[in-house]
Amino acid sequence: MVEVRAEQFESKQFRVAEAAEDEVIARHFYQLWLDNQVSATDLRPDWQAVTLQFIQQARQDLQFQAFVAVVEQQVVGSVSCQLFAGLYPLILTDRQRKYGYIWGVYVEPQYRRQGLAKQLTQLAIDYLKSLHCTRVILHASPSGKPLYEQLGFVSSNEMRLDLPPSNLPP
Repeated sequence: MVEVRAEQFESKQFRVAEAAEDEVIARHFYQLWLDNQVSATDLRPDWQAVTLQFIQQARQDLQFQAFVAVVEQQVVGSVSCQLFAGLYPLILTDRQRKYGYIWGVYVEPQYRRQGLAKQLTQLAIDYLKSLHCTRVILHASPSGKPLYEQLGFVSSNEMRLDLPPSNLPP
């Protein structure tokens, strides 16, 4: 386990999130989608319960950890990370493929462009390193991509095919 102590950064504090802050992390995750032009009508009405259940399960099975940025005793940013569960059967050894996944990097608008997202992401990377991950994966928003490139992330060979919504049941 990586030991993270609260670090002062221009009157901002970074620390491991407490389980009592899961609702804030869920709210940040919801807001992240809204900030990326996803309509609230396209988000499940039970988004909070779904997110909290996911966090609880990931905490039990995937060594989930979250970190928060705090200003004047208020959480203004968060990041979550965990072991990557995989998209197919994991038949490779951990030495070959033990991936970590970072998700939900979010900073409230009035605190952006101050280095908080970078510091939060670095804490998540350090935690995943402590788990002996061989790779860290995240999916970047267009606005986040330059930040992640600064931290050494590179575009991968992932390919995708977007299907029109008409293929989905109502």
